[in-house]
Amino acid sequence: MISNTGSPYLTVQRLMEIPGLVHGFGTADWTLKDAVAWSGRRGFRTIVLKQVHSDIVHVIDGGNVERAAATRLPGDALVTDLPGVLLVVKTADCLPVFLVDESRRIVAAVHCGWRGTRSRIVEKTIEVLSEKYGAPPDGLLAALGPCIGRDCYEVGDDVRSAFAREGFPGPLFRERTADGPRYLFDLRAANVASLRAAGGREENIVSVASCTHCEPGLLSFRRDKDENARMASFVGFAG
Repeated sequence: MISNTGSPYLTVQRLMEIPGLVHGFGTADWTLKDAVAWSGRRGFRTIVLKQVHSDIVHVIDGGNVERAAATRLPGDALVTDLPGVLLVVKTADCLPVFLVDESRRIVAAVHCGWRGTRSRIVEKTIEVLSEKYGAPPDGLLAALGPCIGRDCYEVGDDVRSAFAREGFPGPLFRERTADGPRYLFDLRAANVASLRAAGGREENIVSVASCTHCEPGLLSFRRDKDENARMASFVGFAG
């Protein structure tokens, strides 16, 4: 169940039921500036990446949290077991994904553009959670936020071919027109496939079924052509 109840960010009921966990998927009315201000008022240290459409995963621990809060590390996924640390990713068509181990109180925030998805960044983040913290993939809760939908995300044959080389299922792409090789790509389904490939359970995956390109209350780079406008999604355990 998804809710916003007048809030400038969307929440997932299953995550709201976890004691101490805070989270939200930003809308057009919830930018990075809003998230940082909200975080500071609640005593969180806020971690924001310099997103580079990669498969780089950063673990935030006691040894690097101050540096990570003061600078923007290059990468596209954050993992922490530290309370009082808020992980933030920015999107405007790309897919934000949260991973939560409720019993170990571990969270991850992942920025999934097509390049990171092709490189299986969600699977690599789950590998980090498993190897560093012993988090079982089949026990993780995964929440997928708004992104550009399967009927709006047009890509070329280069993207389709890149995913085929990585072993992604062909039905993620539907041929668009006869005017050159163009396809409609299902970014959300590609990341669900990655979650399942990493051992995630279908019943532990929840999704905000909103298309950023279609819904005016969300930001879309493809629709708006604004290089700087991004929604901020956040997750963390309170201290």
